[in-house]
Amino acid sequence: MDKSKRLFLKSKRSFRRRLPPIQSGDRIDYRNMSLISRFISEQGKILSRRVNRLSLKQQRLITIAIKQARILSSLPFLNNDNEKQFEKKRVGHYNY
Repeated sequence: MDKSKRLFLKSKRSFRRRLPPIQSGDRIDYRNMSLISRFISEQGKILSRRVNRLSLKQQRLITIAIKQARILSSLPFLNNDNEKQFEKKRVGHYNY
């Protein structure tokens, strides 16, 4: 093969497969806080499927488990730092 043609070919990069975020033995449940906390951002938001690398079914189960944990007060709706900032902004807005 000519050198001129070889420049346009993509080099084959070896990629390392990552372990799946949820193992087969893990139960997706609202009580499993160690599992649930991996799929929540620092702000308390549920991370997307693309970020989590989950299947559609797993993402649905994780979302339901997170929402159940929030309702049962096992998990906050917002991070405590964000709540304080929100309250300061809201209180500062209303000057009576």
